[in-house]
Amino acid sequence: MKIYAGLLTIAFAGIVLYLVIRSDNKSYKEITVERINVVEKNGDLKLVISNSERQHQGIVNGKPLTKRDRQAGLIFFNSAGDECGGLVYDGNDKEAGLVLSVDKYRDDQIMQFRYIENTEKNARTYGIQFWDYPKEDGYDERNKAFDEFRKIEDEQEKNKAYLKMKQAGLLPEDRMFVGKRMNNETGLFINDDQGRPRIKIYIDGANNPKIEFLDENGNVMK
Repeated sequence: MKIYAGLLTIAFAGIVLYLVIRSDNKSYKEITVERINVVEKNGDLKLVISNSERQHQGIVNGKPLTKRDRQAGLIFFNSAGDECGGLVYDGNDKEAGLVLSVDKYRDDQIMQFRYIENTEKNARTYGIQFWDYPKEDGYDERNKAFDEFRKIEDEQEKNKAYLKMKQAGLLPEDRMFVGKRMNNETGLFINDDQGRPRIKIYIDGANNPKIEFLDENGNVMK
């Protein structure tokens, strides 16, 4: 009887577990997890919600990136299987921030809604940032160039290599920022396709309204 009762208990537990697993609609008032992967019916990854330790490292051009430290948050994936944006956040006694990024197809970020703060100095910036990538489909070429760049020890040679990457259109160019800067300037800041400041419409830290048009050398035009 003891053996029979034991087998019956195991069988009943197995049936309950099977029904729970097979149920399509489940309702929970609260769950505690370290990571959730949201997938399509075919198993394609679409969204990762994770703590910092288990955060996804990202995929670009179908290739998983090297494991790296990333904050807790959400990472989005497109139908090609690549990371296409995400939301990460953190904060402590030295720094704090929240960033929502949008990635260019098969490349890195081109737009950010962000808040970044130096909590020790009470200095912060927040707003929307835009970038351009002059060279289309340059992600793999950029990574190879950076691998070579990291091997260079001489500073002058490093500067030459960096300039070469910029001239080849491999580096992202800062195009526009709308918001508040660390220096307390608040407004609209537009750069040309080389990342050079050209238009500034803003209120400075002393509450002075300013509109500035700059030439290629950064001089204010009259």
